[in-house]
Amino acid sequence: MSMIRVENLTFAYPSSYDNIFENVSFQIDTDWRLGFIGRNGRGKTTFLNLLLGKYEYQGKIQASVQFDYFPYPVSNKDRLTTDILSEVCPLAEEWELLRELSYLEVREDALWRPFFTLSNGEQTKVLLAALFLNSGHFLLIDEPTNHLDMKARETVSAYLKRKKGFILVSHDRCFLDGCVDHILSINRSDIEVQRGNFSTWFTNFQRQQGFELAQNKKLKKSIATMQKSAQRTSAWSDRMEASKYGNGPVDRGYIGHKSAKMMKRSKSVQIRQQRAIEEKSHLLKNLETAEDLKIAPLLYHADTLVTFSDVVPVFDGKDVCRPISFSVKQGERIALDGKNGSGKTSLLKLLTGQQTDHRGTITIGSGVILSYVPQDTSMLNGSLSEFAKTSQIDESLFKAILRKMDFSRIQFEKKMEDFSAGQKKKVLIARSLCEQAHLYVWDEPLNYIDIYSRMQIEKLIEEFSPTMIFVEHDLAFRKNIATRTVYFSIT
Repeated sequence: MSMIRVENLTFAYPSSYDNIFENVSFQIDTDWRLGFIGRNGRGKTTFLNLLLGKYEYQGKIQASVQFDYFPYPVSNKDRLTTDILSEVCPLAEEWELLRELSYLEVREDALWRPFFTLSNGEQTKVLLAALFLNSGHFLLIDEPTNHLDMKARETVSAYLKRKKGFILVSHDRCFLDGCVDHILSINRSDIEVQRGNFSTWFTNFQRQQGFELAQNKKLKKSIATMQKSAQRTSAWSDRMEASKYGNGPVDRGYIGHKSAKMMKRSKSVQIRQQRAIEEKSHLLKNLETAEDLKIAPLLYHADTLVTFSDVVPVFDGKDVCRPISFSVKQGERIALDGKNGSGKTSLLKLLTGQQTDHRGTITIGSGVILSYVPQDTSMLNGSLSEFAKTSQIDESLFKAILRKMDFSRIQFEKKMEDFSAGQKKKVLIARSLCEQAHLYVWDEPLNYIDIYSRMQIEKLIEEFSPTMIFVEHDLAFRKNIATRTVYFSIT
């Protein structure tokens, strides 16, 4: 057991407008299983890179362990998996790798297949297994769930619970609850460490939020009283000074002397009052706000919007899954479930016209308007204003939604290619919320999205009940949102 100590850490990117971290101090035990949470753009991945020594910073980071980072970069995916893993963990024996893979429910033959033939989920699992075989290392795991289906998430969460000595960045609440024993949270003004899983942390967080909201009400009243008092003190001094120049005979020397004393006293009072105002304002350091979002779904004139009859997406001449049949009715929120590669995304692409090769029949009601959120964000570049114009949405509404999703005004001045992965995903969701549609088609919309925003989106959907068909592996989101689930089977 050893400690990782962070003292007075301050960091900003050279081209940035503000500090990401400012005089941050905390310490963590290298035996802990830490869940690392915080809003998008707060600096989670940046902090992992600071631990890895990638950037210069002010302050101190002291650690007696070597850090490894996941996802591990694989330069040549044509090589056999066993050769790649021997590079990741050169001291590990083959039997150790096979043992770890059995825990992760990966078949042994994966070791002797080219790495590129493994699914995204299998690649995630084998690299995690190899990295944990580096004895004495501390693992920095950055959002592993984005390539895992729901069953794989359960498997990896159970695997991580067997381990110790890692920081896990994830926004999946159930995944975190299954495997961490401490939470490292980036707040508005500091970083805190708490014992327990996500649910324990969130219960404490809500209590703290309730306390700060109550304090907020009291402090606003106190601050307003102080500000009025400061204004009265200043006006009182000004009136005394002005009296030197009134009509009739007056002792201007006496009044001037008295006025000077009052001005001095007034200035002293104002300084004390301003200091008190600032101190009270700083008490509201970690109050997180998430304003309610709105959406304006269109009502369709018929009960059924879309019907899939024995539909099979076809890729490279091969059937992707077994035939699928179901209808999407007004007000339904249908979750598509199945292993990675079972055809869920392909079906959504058929619905939106992104893909055409298929068997079976897709019947879309006349005049049905769709709003689509794709998995991929790589097309996002340029300014938000240009994106709003190209997307033919109201720019003011678009930016107002992003503000509610924790975008600072500084973000509006940046290019989208410089956004974090979660911020890019929020751009696509905000565009969809600006579009009036009969049917909202969302493909893994929550990838990289922070926990606060996930709950914010859940509340929106529960309130406005848009008709939806979506793919999402976040179990908590699915339980709260889906009215029905359609299951996919691989051929």
